[in-house]
Amino acid sequence: MSRLSARDLVVGYDERIVIDGLDIDVPDSAITTIIGPNGCGKSTLLRCLARLLPARSGVVRLDGADITKIKPKQVARTLGILPQNPVAPEGLTVEDLVSRGRHPYQKWYQQASAEDTAAVAEALEMTSTTELADRTLDALSGGQRQRVWIALALAQGTDLLLLDEPTTYLDLAHSLEVLDLVHSLKTERGKTIVMVLHDLNLAARYSDSLFVMNDGRLVCHGGPDEVITTDLLSHAFGLRAQVVADPVFGGPMIVPIGTHSARPVPAVSG
Repeated sequence: MSRLSARDLVVGYDERIVIDGLDIDVPDSAITTIIGPNGCGKSTLLRCLARLLPARSGVVRLDGADITKIKPKQVARTLGILPQNPVAPEGLTVEDLVSRGRHPYQKWYQQASAEDTAAVAEALEMTSTTELADRTLDALSGGQRQRVWIALALAQGTDLLLLDEPTTYLDLAHSLEVLDLVHSLKTERGKTIVMVLHDLNLAARYSDSLFVMNDGRLVCHGGPDEVITTDLLSHAFGLRAQVVADPVFGGPMIVPIGTHSARPVPAVSG
């Protein structure tokens, strides 16, 4: 049984339904990336899986239990999330922000423990932000700020990590650094990671499984070799492309040709 799953999920904002009847089982100790066109519900799904956004119906299960029935502190010790556009109080330093990842382990009357201090230091080192510890967030570049937010998620020390566009604001070199870090969290520490990415080639290269969304529904899922096809790219993304073998890593690599109007996507299994 998957540690994180959802059944018959319906989620929306005001009168608008964004996710309609979605089922998902997140593979354990693997990197799963959710892809799909803009506005299809990727970030909404991630927020609902993290209990940041309530479902109108259906259920999200964490370790077999309805996530809404689990105490918030216990959820925060098990599942961490990096939102798409995180915000922090003005004037906060990098170290102060990353230290907030330890709040689920602390009581209001206790100071940070040695374990908390070590976890923060390790998170800063893993994201190459140690030298930024005393700087304020507003003094950082976009790429530096993104790596600091990832450090916050790592300091939380959870087994499951949800990352909404973790390469936002990053150039290609720093994007690869972040995704290499994500890969090492899976291979060396056995973490379960769910990401949202827009770059389909990076998604194919770094993911064990891909979940393709379109119009609030899951239309295809499986390994990159199964999912990334010219037909899927045409229907889900309105993209004319060739799919060739990555000359370095051997997986699928997309060579864009052009665009055309996307057609409705029939749901498929597998």
